[in-house]
Amino acid sequence: MTNTAHGSDDSGNGAGKKRSPEGRPPSAVEILRLARAQFAELTGTQPESVSSFERAEDGWVVRVEVLELARVPDTMSLLATYEVMLGPDGELTTYKRVRRYERGKADPT
Repeated sequence: MTNTAHGSDDSGNGAGKKRSPEGRPPSAVEILRLARAQFAELTGTQPESVSSFERAEDGWVVRVEVLELARVPDTMSLLATYEVMLGPDGELTTYKRVRRYERGKADPT
């Protein structure tokens, strides 16, 4: 059995893969995939989109948008922004909700 939680998936095709076949750290695209997949597995909620990502001193910070409460009409649905922190190998270390808002509402400028 392959243990993907600790980065030992060397099959080359799993979401739990933490290093490329060449042994390099994950690319930005791989980081985004890892953040979405790990967040969904932990919370049971599939992110709708990634609104930002950046390299941090000790890994990556990714912000994902999540549907928290579906309403009718859809513009009244509640969404949330979560900040997801990953280590340099792409392993999710923490996440927290940083914002909750109605889908139809724009941020004040």
